[in-house]
Amino acid sequence: MFVARRNEMELLRASMEADVSQFVAVYGRRRVGKTLLIREAFGYSFAFQHAGLARGGLKSQLHAFSDSLRDAGLRDFDEPSSWIDAFSLLKELIRKSEAERKVVFIDELSWMDTPASGMLTALEFFWNGWASARRDVVLVVCASATSWMLDNVIHNKGGLYNRLTRQIHLLPFTLGECEQFAREKGLAFNRYQLLEGYMILGGVPYYWDFLQRGLSLPQCIDGMFFAAGAPLADEYDYLFASLFRHPQAYVAIIDALAQRGVGMTRDEVAQSAGLANSGTLTKRLKELESCGFIRRYPAFGKRSKGSLYQVIDNFTLFHKKFLTQGGDERLWSNLTNSPARNAWCGLAFERVCLEHVPQIKSALGVSGVQSNVRAWSCKRDSELGVHGSQIDLLIDRKDQVINICEMKYSADDYAPTSADEESLRHKIHDFQVLTGTRSALHPTLVTPYGLQRNSHAAAFQAVVTAEDLFAQ
Repeated sequence: MFVARRNEMELLRASMEADVSQFVAVYGRRRVGKTLLIREAFGYSFAFQHAGLARGGLKSQLHAFSDSLRDAGLRDFDEPSSWIDAFSLLKELIRKSEAERKVVFIDELSWMDTPASGMLTALEFFWNGWASARRDVVLVVCASATSWMLDNVIHNKGGLYNRLTRQIHLLPFTLGECEQFAREKGLAFNRYQLLEGYMILGGVPYYWDFLQRGLSLPQCIDGMFFAAGAPLADEYDYLFASLFRHPQAYVAIIDALAQRGVGMTRDEVAQSAGLANSGTLTKRLKELESCGFIRRYPAFGKRSKGSLYQVIDNFTLFHKKFLTQGGDERLWSNLTNSPARNAWCGLAFERVCLEHVPQIKSALGVSGVQSNVRAWSCKRDSELGVHGSQIDLLIDRKDQVINICEMKYSADDYAPTSADEESLRHKIHDFQVLTGTRSALHPTLVTPYGLQRNSHAAAFQAVVTAEDLFAQ
């Protein structure tokens, strides 16, 4: 899995060569490979390592921390009753260590932060008052609750403010990185199959590791999700239960957003999910966004009503569409060319494109041009001659060009129809009328294979293919 993690590995290993103590934070969505990355970077050699308990209260957390201290070699101590005492014992362990660099790895730090526990205060005291004054401590903290890490460690406004020496936001793989990963595993999938795999699994290495040599992609997906004892059959429920102490409200938000592919405003989310439109909803939306389940994107123009929220996680969309059916152990294989699968393909491909905007810009030759990524929609207005339109991806460039991206999934060169050309003409008209933009509008087709040069092909100014999306 480290074919695409070389920079992160080098950053972690560099902390071993520094001449002062290091405080490193690693964060990213669950299953993205944070723990394995850290263990590999330090050769599985730690003066102390510990992982918080997913459902433990303060007493259980402290007991587990004590066990980890014993595993690391500390003996004959009274079990701590507070985190201040626990970190004092960690100091004692470090003092006794004969390692040149004392690497302390604390995983799932957010789980240790139980209500009124004082864990963060103790961590601040440990680092600010002791470890940072030494030259030989490498403290590495990690958590999957990305929002918690951002609020409490990365952007801490208290005692940990500006204390980090290094931080790593470990992102899911891109398509190109998944291709490298598949090659390392010896998987004989072509790029079209890898694209479909990404539409299902996203760029999460843990999921890709279940793909097996010698099997077709449908066989692999059936075995991973639908067969008896499938390893990922219950993954969706576990994801939310492991990230959030009260997951029901978060699942309700996802359920609401999954019903409307184009996205919802905050007010619409509250109404559809049956939740109060309050600061708590804002916090939950922010947490879901930081964990990679949804995206928030600004609409274009002064007439827009703020931001829209949209499910972006490929695995979540796949679960919502197919994992609730059950009963058929070969469901994915049997759905080949079915209307349900074809409809899902269109939406899933759009999400892949939204996750690869840098590759799209590169294919258009505008990587160096400053731009904003937006979406836009409008309702029908007969008085203004507006037809009603939805544009999921606008690349608004500083060189006075806006790429209106049409994302079309196809198993062959895409053959635009008269309906496609008419729809595109209506979108351009609506956009010009309602935004008053002075930029040139470039209709851009994003599709797996390319554009069939028929009588309607001239409607597009540029074409981006899956080959472009695989670019590193």
